[in-house]
Amino acid sequence: MKYLFFAVLPFLCIQFVQAQQYRIQGRVFAANDSVPFPNATVSLLYKTDSPAVSEAVSRMDGTFELKAINTGAYVLRIQYLGYENTEKPINVTGNTNVGSLYLSEGAQLLDEITILGRPPVGKQRGDTIQFNAAAFQTMKDATAQNLIEKMPGMGSEDGNLQAQGENIVQILVDGKPFFGTDVKAALQNLPAEIIQSVEVYDKLSDKAELSGFDDGERQKTINIITKPNSRRGLFGKSSAGYGDGDRYLVGASINAFNEQQRLTITGLTNNINAVDYSADPNSQGEVNPQNGIINTNRIGLNYTDTWGEKVEINASYLFNHRKNIGEASLFRKYVLPDDDGQRYTESSTNTRRNMDHRFNMRFEYQIDSNNRILFLPNFSAETDKENSFFTGNTLADSGPVNQTENHRQADNSDIDFNSRLYYSHRFAKKGRSLRLGLETGDHRNDDDADRQTENVFYDPAERLETINQQIVRARKGFDWEASAGYTEPIGKRGMVELEYEVGKRNNDSDQLTYDTDEMGTRLRLDTALSNTFNSKYLTQEAEIGYQYKGEKLRAQVEAEFQLAKLANDQEFPAMFDLQRTFRSVLPSVRLDYKFTDSKNLEFDYDARTNAPGIGDLQAVIDNSNPLHLRTGNPDLDQSYSNRFSLRYRSYNPETERSFFAMIRSTVTDNNVVTHTTIAQEPIELADGIVLERGSQLSRPVNLDGYWDLHSFFHYGLPVRFLPSNFNFYGGIRYSHSPGMINEQINTVNTTRFFGGVSLSSNISDRIDFNIWSRSGYNIAENSLQPTLNTNFFNQNTHINYNWILWQNLVYRLDLNHQFNTGLSEGYDNSIFLVNMAIGKKFLRSERAEVSLNVYDLFGQNNNIRRDITETYIQDSQSNVLQRYFMLSLTYNIRYFARGTTMKDYEELYN
Repeated sequence: MKYLFFAVLPFLCIQFVQAQQYRIQGRVFAANDSVPFPNATVSLLYKTDSPAVSEAVSRMDGTFELKAINTGAYVLRIQYLGYENTEKPINVTGNTNVGSLYLSEGAQLLDEITILGRPPVGKQRGDTIQFNAAAFQTMKDATAQNLIEKMPGMGSEDGNLQAQGENIVQILVDGKPFFGTDVKAALQNLPAEIIQSVEVYDKLSDKAELSGFDDGERQKTINIITKPNSRRGLFGKSSAGYGDGDRYLVGASINAFNEQQRLTITGLTNNINAVDYSADPNSQGEVNPQNGIINTNRIGLNYTDTWGEKVEINASYLFNHRKNIGEASLFRKYVLPDDDGQRYTESSTNTRRNMDHRFNMRFEYQIDSNNRILFLPNFSAETDKENSFFTGNTLADSGPVNQTENHRQADNSDIDFNSRLYYSHRFAKKGRSLRLGLETGDHRNDDDADRQTENVFYDPAERLETINQQIVRARKGFDWEASAGYTEPIGKRGMVELEYEVGKRNNDSDQLTYDTDEMGTRLRLDTALSNTFNSKYLTQEAEIGYQYKGEKLRAQVEAEFQLAKLANDQEFPAMFDLQRTFRSVLPSVRLDYKFTDSKNLEFDYDARTNAPGIGDLQAVIDNSNPLHLRTGNPDLDQSYSNRFSLRYRSYNPETERSFFAMIRSTVTDNNVVTHTTIAQEPIELADGIVLERGSQLSRPVNLDGYWDLHSFFHYGLPVRFLPSNFNFYGGIRYSHSPGMINEQINTVNTTRFFGGVSLSSNISDRIDFNIWSRSGYNIAENSLQPTLNTNFFNQNTHINYNWILWQNLVYRLDLNHQFNTGLSEGYDNSIFLVNMAIGKKFLRSERAEVSLNVYDLFGQNNNIRRDITETYIQDSQSNVLQRYFMLSLTYNIRYFARGTTMKDYEELYN
């Protein structure tokens, strides 16, 4: 590593000769009153319909500045949602001041009548959709998530915020990261009333943004643009509540903004299963049914600042201390070649105490207009203490096969540190650039567990087995990757990239299992259940790519050659080593065609490999459940996947109708799947380790033939007669998944037809509702046992309604109905979950509210899930929080510094 460091260091220190480049300055005003116009987008283009060369945002006083501009003729465009674009041709021969530019409010001419109506919903620019927050009405105390879920194509699925059917991964505020990738924390810490607009797009990776070449590592991202009059002040929300059964919640979120310097502090303590702070404890969106009964203590910090003119920093820290008391049951049917009706039932109790620290930072140093350093470290440390007990029973048509009672106490810890360092340089020639990168990761995992087990085997004769063990596992890993990329322009619209990457991943894993007496004293080492293993994975990648950027078409083609070497070494209990070399060609194609500014089509194809992890490679038997043993496989190969996707986006700004359609597929060779051996008679696996009849051993293997297909569409439009927004969506998901059971291949084909509708109000800030319903019909077929093919249906309907009545009385209703069919006996449960509150707003600007809340009014809350694998079909259920009453007090913190006018203040609150 030290030689690599000294090889990279000189590049970070070289001072490149810079060509003469210039600045463009100016100031933006509102045309109607000549007031300075902040936060307008300023774009510099070669032609009116060409991509932007450079962009900036106007400051609080309306001024803007574009840096590092080459000489030439350009078009300067000023734009802001709801206003007509202003364009001005300019010729840059030196530092240029374009003077004052004016934005006029948008208007639509109908029969010679100019209508300045309600704010426009949004606009689309390529793959970015921007929504105007003023077009969506929410309650005064709504969060950013309440607002965003009203926007077309947005919604929540399984507790995750989604846009166009894909999970949101990151939240930005005014272009800066906010709470890393913790989307819930970010959205619950911003009030809706400070938001001016919301951008939704696929963010490229940092490496791709530096080079300009898409590497396929995209993240669905939301960028929240705040109102200019909300960027200097102190605002937030605090809540406290107490209820029957000693239920409690205390939480606060405070934001201190001073233009570029921003600090957010959030805290939460509760025992009502809230894992993220929400000032509305009645909201199922944040207090959604969680497995078990959860006590959470949480502190979060987010800091953003600009140090001088060259350094930007963003850092966040989260601390969680959580206790979860869980109870669960499951019923599993096996897919066996010779059907004897084998099935497995399990009931368990589990108490876990978890504590974790998470820190991430983004440090950006703009050395000058051509040289930039980006450093992104992140760190996490987690401890987990477990005290669990479960009983499991295997049954067949002929009678009981085996059973187990298992008590486990464990103390686990994980420490991970990762960092990414990039340096980029732009040469004098436009499009010529150099990028260097170094990524490192250090990982530590230590587990210490004691278990006492009592097993009963019924065939050929009833036999009792008692096990007392201590399992100590220590894993450590270090990985690094160095990369260099060079781009060179070809003609006016083309560019070539050359890239080389080299990286290595080292993993060591030691698992030692000791037999103990009833007091926990070690007696001897069980060599059959112990193993010392090391895995090394070295990759070298050379890549060449070509990119074309036209007025309508953007195309990128790349070809990568990958040389990978996988070396596995076992030192104990027997020494062996296994080395393999893989040579792969990984092509990629990306096409983006823009029919108009608001209609575009994207096609993506790429190939990639995936190496097996240390847990899959280490061939040591894990008998945490003596009826279901697991082991690794050092003979595993890396998998090879081909991924395809096609996306179409359309938005009509006149009718405010949006449409999105997507289809994607993955085809994988050498996919890592599970080979399950269910013993028809006793099988000796190792010295003293016997797989008894009816018990099973799971082992990963490589199989070809996996592929899936996922389609999704969304259509949204406004409803004029009832000021609201209507959305509906649907799609099909299909997967073809081969697996192995008792040396035979079983292929499971699963098909899910799904669809949904939603209606969100846009009436006023005193009446607010959001109604949606989602349905799915599922078909599961397997090749070994068609008699176990199954169809099942589920539907989820949600109504959230808030109404400020006379004298500031508030009524809130949160209703969730779940309907399930086709599950196993005892699991076909439908629930009607009702949360309700009545409250009173008081103090100036209605900043405070006292309310009486009830959660799960009818006591029907439960949590049921169906899982389908290549080996079995399983239905499971866990305990959840049920009915309680709570009296709570909420206070909205609002203070903005001088400079905010009374008109701004009244608009913000009234």
